[in-house]
Amino acid sequence: MSKLSSIFQPFSLGELDIPNRIVMAPMTRGFSPNGVPSDGVADYYRRRAEHNVGLIVTEGVGIDHPAAIGDSGLGDSNQPVLHGEGALNAWRNIVEEVHAVGGLIAPQLWHQGPLRVNGTGLYPEAISCRPSGIWGPTNGSTPFGAGLMEQVSAPTRPMSEEDIADTISAFERSAANAKHIGFDAIAIHGAHSYLIDAFIWEGTNKRSDRWGGSLQNRLRYGVEVIKAIRAVSGNLPIIYRFSQWKQSDFDAKIAASPAELEEILGTFADAGIDMFDASTRRYKTPAFPDFDTSLSLAGWAKKLSGKPSIAVGGIGLNKDIYTSFATGDSATSDNINDVNERISKGEFDFACLGRALIADPEWVTKVGRNVPCQSFSMEQLGSLY
Repeated sequence: MSKLSSIFQPFSLGELDIPNRIVMAPMTRGFSPNGVPSDGVADYYRRRAEHNVGLIVTEGVGIDHPAAIGDSGLGDSNQPVLHGEGALNAWRNIVEEVHAVGGLIAPQLWHQGPLRVNGTGLYPEAISCRPSGIWGPTNGSTPFGAGLMEQVSAPTRPMSEEDIADTISAFERSAANAKHIGFDAIAIHGAHSYLIDAFIWEGTNKRSDRWGGSLQNRLRYGVEVIKAIRAVSGNLPIIYRFSQWKQSDFDAKIAASPAELEEILGTFADAGIDMFDASTRRYKTPAFPDFDTSLSLAGWAKKLSGKPSIAVGGIGLNKDIYTSFATGDSATSDNINDVNERISKGEFDFACLGRALIADPEWVTKVGRNVPCQSFSMEQLGSLY
């Protein structure tokens, strides 16, 4: 325990007291037919909470908009939503189950934006929301096959002012639902080419109106979403996930320099974000090696915004997520000692784990006792273990 003392230190995020520095990452699993979490989902989250995960961030949860979720090309069907009586009752039960064992839980509000394939999801007739009517560059490094690339390459109409207003209101309604249900915080998915990120990234935002062009204009959509969520969330902490890489282009960047990243994160912090979740494929990869040869993206996020940050990407495992999916497995790794040291030095504040916690619900308890954890295999994604 003493070797990992920093990871097991509590942290206060506003009025939320988090017992340690381990966050369960959002991991889309597909156990919510018609948007309603199935009976086993509550037990799935409760098991992680009772084994001392500090804060659970749920799988991406579709906001109250018809084009919010569908198939993004990764076979991600049966995702949950955060609207409608059935789904809200199921989420209320999940929150109560997590709270019953002393856990904390936040929903990750999600709109797939351009990555939702038209004709899929709960409302297949809805047109996917693309800021400029484009899916994004089709020649980047991506996990998607040629068939999907051909399917999504045809342009659609750009989002109208009404479309933009509708989606902002949908984020607001679902945040209000989260507050009413009793969630402990709210997480926003602003990464990986999904809707908010699609407005920020020049690869998907070619607009010339007030929502495009300059970086501040491209940030406007995210600012309005954050302000809308803040208005209805009261004192709940708001966590924002961002990334440089995109599912449509692993090599993409929203910020070419620390100065650009500072403008992005500072603008969102001013709008109401309390903590940044820096999504990377490997947590310790230097984000801007021309400026600092060791500082991670989570480290830059904390340094530039002045807000707490979360590191994610292969923590507890020896492979990044897409390599793991390609090979079908990932062995355990002792990199948690490096994570602990970085937290101790103040580089970032939390370690976010996905596959490691899917593989072993007792991961936090075992690491604290220096007991070996289970390795990850793809078969575990198909069960509510």
